[in-house]
Amino acid sequence: MRRSLFAVFLIAVALYLPTVRYGYVQDDRAIIVANAAAHSVGAALRAFDRPYWPAPSAGGLYRPMTVLDFAVDWQLSGGAAGLFHASNALLHGLVAVFVVLVVARWLPQSGALLAGLVFAVHPVHVEAVAGLVSRAELLCAVGILGAVLAARRRSWALVIALSALAMLSKEHGVVVGVVILLDDWLNSESVQRVPKSVYLGLGALTIAYLVIWSMVGRAGAADVAGPFLGADGLARLWIALPANLRSAGLLFWPQDLSADYSPQVIPVRHTVSLAAVAGALVVAGVVALGVWCRRRAPALSFAALLAAVSRLPTSNLLFASGIVLAERDLYLAVILPAVLAGMGLVWLERRWSRSRAVVLAGLLLVVLAGRSLLRLPSWQDNRVFLLTLLSDHPESYRGNESAAAVFAGMGDTAAALRFYARAESLFGGDPHLQANHAFYLLGLGDTARAAVLARSARQLWPSEPIALRVAFTLARRRGQPELARALADSAVRWHPAEAGWYQVQAP
Repeated sequence: MRRSLFAVFLIAVALYLPTVRYGYVQDDRAIIVANAAAHSVGAALRAFDRPYWPAPSAGGLYRPMTVLDFAVDWQLSGGAAGLFHASNALLHGLVAVFVVLVVARWLPQSGALLAGLVFAVHPVHVEAVAGLVSRAELLCAVGILGAVLAARRRSWALVIALSALAMLSKEHGVVVGVVILLDDWLNSESVQRVPKSVYLGLGALTIAYLVIWSMVGRAGAADVAGPFLGADGLARLWIALPANLRSAGLLFWPQDLSADYSPQVIPVRHTVSLAAVAGALVVAGVVALGVWCRRRAPALSFAALLAAVSRLPTSNLLFASGIVLAERDLYLAVILPAVLAGMGLVWLERRWSRSRAVVLAGLLLVVLAGRSLLRLPSWQDNRVFLLTLLSDHPESYRGNESAAAVFAGMGDTAAALRFYARAESLFGGDPHLQANHAFYLLGLGDTARAAVLARSARQLWPSEPIALRVAFTLARRRGQPELARALADSAVRWHPAEAGWYQVQAP
């Protein structure tokens, strides 16, 4: 078994070795390159009481272990991105091994190994492994699955430590206690159950984490995705359910991948739709499958319920989050198709010759790995990333907004305005898009259109920081110092990191 586990690890790592030549892409620059806390271990430890997103961003969140891990890589590499990418690949290999070990309780060795291999090469993982800031997903998965394995070995101190790692790496790590309970529930006939004292410890740890998160990381919680602004609970579901349907499609047919699933990559509907009904059936079906299979197929029960629980915090079913859908948030959910593949191999081995079943499994792995390899180059650098997004999904308003920002930086005013206009025609309900467009127009001297866009942005989100900057600047230009001071006071109260900008602007 050890050789087989090593093979799973090597395949998972080897698939992502090309990324060691890649650079920092998108949020990598803000979270790693421009973040002093991610440049040394000492700075990362001192930043344990600070939000994940560094100032002046108001993104909030609380992931100190992820920042600490970045700091280790930065000190070892001197800031070279190659080591960061290698670390992501190694962590992914470790998670794939953990998948094998977890499901080996219920599946024969061949089935468990295929589950781990499918998990290792699944194309949905490209964003989570090739994107450096998705280190949070990998560390969280190590913590959750590692805690399950530690609980089986009755290493209670290690359970608590790994659970803390999961929570302090990414917010959805709070489900770790539920996952341990799920594994214990599936092992209910054993006399070696998880003691109540351990659950009490996990509960106390979870409460402590939530308290700290509410004090440090809550700032970004109000910044929900544009489609959810102004939507009540029912309207939110009409948007979220089709996205969950798309999630299921990505797990079982990962052909049409995207770095962005904002409107209109997933069309936004504010009333019930066929996609919403289908999404509701998928959500209910996965949960029902997990419960129904408890005795019949415990591996499938674990996989289905783990997929549901790990997806829940960002599913937008209970509350609105900052994204409609992202492939990185499906990282642990891939265990569901992986286990189904493993069970399929076991079923075929009983009805076909072993060699034919293995050949079919090999073909599946080749297809999945091939799709992943084709997807990898999209994450080389910002230029390739944006060109790929616009080529694959020209309907992405965020892709068009990013293109506008690029052309604005190049000084190509006509192209920037064209892409801003296209982004707003695709989806005009994002206050950040409107605010950024307004700020650009302000720089061009078009104060009339800038004022309209800034006002619209603040109607959607009153504390939008860039829109406040525009309103402040316009008030000063119009000779309204009282209004300008009031806007500045409000901006600094809502976003303390903005104080420096307003001090520079002060007469």
